[in-house]
Amino acid sequence: MLRWIDPQPISIPPDLNDAVGGHPLVAETLARRGILSAQAARAFLDPSLYTPAPPTDLPDLELAADRVRRAIQRHEQIAIWGDFDADGQTATALLLEMLRRSGAEVLFHIPTRNEGHGLHQPGVEHLISSGARLILTCDTGITAHAAVARATQLGAQVIITDHHIPRTDPQSGSEGCLPPALAVLNPHRLPPGHPMQYLSGVGVAYELARAIDPHLADRALDLVALGMIADVTPLTQDTRYLVQRGLPALRSTTRPGLLAVYQASDLYPEGITEEHVSFVLAPRFNALGRLADAASGVELLTTEDPTRARILAAEIEGLNAQRQWLTKQVTDAALAQLEREPSLLTDHPVLVLSHPKWPGSIVGIVAGRLAEWFGKPTFLIAAPEGELARGSGRSVPGVDLLASLTDCAHLLEDFGGHVGAVGCSLRPERIAELRTALSRAIAARYGPLPEPTLLIDAYVSLSDLTPKLLDQINRLAPFGPGNPPLTLAVQDLRILSVATVGRTGEHRRVTVQDINEQTQTVFWWHGADRPLPEARFDLAFTVRSSNYQGIAEMQIEWIDARPKEVTTTEQPPAPTVTVHDLRTVPDPQRILTTLMAQGDLQVWAEGAISIGVEFKTRRDLIPGERLAIWTLPPGPRELQAVLDRVQPQEVFLFAHDPGTDDPRSFLNRLLGMVKFAIERKAGQMDLEAAAAATAQRTHAIQAGLEWLAAHGQIRIIERTDDRWILGSGHGDPNSRALEVAQSRLKALLAETAAYRAYVRTAPATALLPRAVITDR
Repeated sequence: MLRWIDPQPISIPPDLNDAVGGHPLVAETLARRGILSAQAARAFLDPSLYTPAPPTDLPDLELAADRVRRAIQRHEQIAIWGDFDADGQTATALLLEMLRRSGAEVLFHIPTRNEGHGLHQPGVEHLISSGARLILTCDTGITAHAAVARATQLGAQVIITDHHIPRTDPQSGSEGCLPPALAVLNPHRLPPGHPMQYLSGVGVAYELARAIDPHLADRALDLVALGMIADVTPLTQDTRYLVQRGLPALRSTTRPGLLAVYQASDLYPEGITEEHVSFVLAPRFNALGRLADAASGVELLTTEDPTRARILAAEIEGLNAQRQWLTKQVTDAALAQLEREPSLLTDHPVLVLSHPKWPGSIVGIVAGRLAEWFGKPTFLIAAPEGELARGSGRSVPGVDLLASLTDCAHLLEDFGGHVGAVGCSLRPERIAELRTALSRAIAARYGPLPEPTLLIDAYVSLSDLTPKLLDQINRLAPFGPGNPPLTLAVQDLRILSVATVGRTGEHRRVTVQDINEQTQTVFWWHGADRPLPEARFDLAFTVRSSNYQGIAEMQIEWIDARPKEVTTTEQPPAPTVTVHDLRTVPDPQRILTTLMAQGDLQVWAEGAISIGVEFKTRRDLIPGERLAIWTLPPGPRELQAVLDRVQPQEVFLFAHDPGTDDPRSFLNRLLGMVKFAIERKAGQMDLEAAAAATAQRTHAIQAGLEWLAAHGQIRIIERTDDRWILGSGHGDPNSRALEVAQSRLKALLAETAAYRAYVRTAPATALLPRAVITDR
């Protein structure tokens, strides 16, 4: 729980009130955030009244723009070197698209995670050997001294566009350590307080494009908004202005790639806000860089082929699902580590955790989540055997993590980043030393970390939460760092109901009621594992616009709760489930046979399997005290539905893989079922029955049937929610429809495979709420 700071009275200048109008909360918020004049308020609220800084304020900008123009005119080969996060992908796509439309000879390269961040010598040598004479970096390069020197030695020139912090001269503290590039475009070279000081990588690329061709640059404002929001850029001055202009461009984009992602993620473009970019779009593009090849993201953003776009979007959906399960797996493991060794959290001003099995592409996400939960800087380190350990750190307000990490440079092989987010590599045997050194560095710089606080903007009642109030608050949007969403609070609530939501069950939907019996639904993102108030409480929250399934509505999001009163009424304990964890036993079938002989046991198993005992699919199970889960479930909803149906007191958890996640074997089994339905059931296909028979989700059955139809093997005559009517096909494949259907099916099966992999190793307590574990 945070320490709440209540809003203090503030005097509003009369001309500010007159200029802003509307709900008093708007003018009060502007004044509290330092916007006191009518002119500044109008420019803040309306981007058409804001004057951005000229791109030429960036040092070296004119030199860089002239060189790019010459390369275009002379038909020189230009190479773009990007970074693999969403900011790097959008920056690369922006310059690639601008240069192509200008008639340039251009190619691009984004390194994979295995290659690592940044411009490196082997890659530079390869680009130059391919004919490149000018190399433009996007969102990277500011510390690539050796690679830039090598490019110069080989006769090429380098223009760096980056926003990361340059390495300073250790003696003078100046920017004397800039790489020896032709031009270095970086907002850190601007004077403090400059309107462009917070440009992200795509923002710097946009300023270069604006200097070369303003019209072409403005065609990419959708990319600018996507990259800036994804990189958690402070939304002040020029960065706010660009995002204000870019969000409408995202809503009206004609890019086939973005439209395909909207469709695949059920995102309605007309209602897109910065929230959708942060939590729907950005994670999908970042998943490419974390788990696959970010070059596909650049292709998706620049392709003009809708079919190719749908294929790439479907692949991203599968990778995003895999990323979600890996994130949950690492989060669960990190929390379990803290449960075993609580001193790692209590005895240090920084939390440093490591594990040899953690994927390096995921640790940064979890570090950010833990930093938010525990209120202290957090480092998670992937330390595979025989390799360098790679860590990602996330900070909390008031702690410059990059400066603190710089104090530990003698322990590191490499490092870099921002004030609030850093990365590093080191030898695994030095992780304990890093924990000690980083703790000392933070303690020396900041002393004891202050108690985390929460600034309340206003107290309201549940009845005040109307669409009219939301419209007024949204005048202050877009929200983010530098312009945080308003934190409202309501007093004296109680909880009426709670449900878990989300693909991995990581979120909560909570219904609350006030003393006037007004009710509201509140979403608590990533709150499924957090304790709920046990008595009446005050709630701090934000309100946002949502257009789920195309329906505009107000969404209330849980931030923090504090007790309203202390109750002495003893609550009955929640019923527990005894779980026997048998996922790693050497002879599971013998154990299952023994359990079955004891009687009164239902076995949940699916797919084409033979286990020597009677088993039931999800459709056939009935309430009972004892349940054996033999087959790895296809998804969390299917698992929860079975638990809700059976309500067992005792669960025996096995981990048999049904072997139906391979597209070929799945389609062969599904085709046999389809033939039977056409020949024996007048073509009627029960989707849930087919899902149970194949140990899959109904979405996979639908995608498989669409693949068979696209292949010409069947016809889909009629569709309802739970039953399709099928007929024999004509044998003529539709190649474009087949490619899209195959991509969607592969993504869905990969998502199921990722969940099964998670179930195979996750703590049983993460899979079955209220579990009491035995037989480890």
